[in-house]
Amino acid sequence: SPANACRAAIKKTLMTAFWGEFIGTMILILLGNGVVANVLLAKTKGNNGGLISITLCWGIAVFSGVYVSNELGGSGHLNPVVSVVQALLGNITWSDTLFYILAQFSGAITGSVLVWLAYRQHYESTTDPELIRATFCNTPALRHTVNNLITEAIGTFMLIFGALLISPSEIKLGALDALPVALLVVGIGLALGGPTGYAISPARDLGPRIAHAILPIPGKGSSDWNYAWIPVVGPIVGGLLGVALLKALGLA
Repeated sequence: SPANACRAAIKKTLMTAFWGEFIGTMILILLGNGVVANVLLAKTKGNNGGLISITLCWGIAVFSGVYVSNELGGSGHLNPVVSVVQALLGNITWSDTLFYILAQFSGAITGSVLVWLAYRQHYESTTDPELIRATFCNTPALRHTVNNLITEAIGTFMLIFGALLISPSEIKLGALDALPVALLVVGIGLALGGPTGYAISPARDLGPRIAHAILPIPGKGSSDWNYAWIPVVGPIVGGLLGVALLKALGLA
């Protein structure tokens, strides 16, 4: 019947969007946390490559993840805050938002597992549990709850405010649609990544942190759950402030 055909089409569209978002986020974390592993873990060819290597590769990770996600029928959000903001703007439904967030967290966990598989020998050669955890999730350079929260909020505010103004739908760069946002992420990392490592996404931090907790890594130490809420709450606050300012200026 037409009703059944419609339901089947909706289900197919949702599953296509799920896998697009899942694979895009997986690529984001595979490349992003992959470069952190290359820089921090013992006996790698990229050891001590520095912050610039990390931020540049994270930009490439964003570009690759967003582009692949869009090509596969996903939203290209790769970030729960972006999905929530799109729902607040009325661009997607709240049920779709939950679907996207599930895909993002699942993709983030999977991406971190792939990084571990690629660098397994180097994890075994690394004795510092802080360095091991840093290849999965964020740790502040100076631990201070309020300041760390503010830093994450400012970084995500810049991401949402900038990304919504750099709208691919307005620029129409074809395959390069994801590039402006990727460059924005590089800028955020270089300018604001020093205090907390710029999670700017709950899935980017919490998903890999869960992977860190469950993977059998020798000497990995604590997953630092006392800090884990900051890279979740900070980005949400920053994202809401970003969309609030855009609305106040009449730009959203």
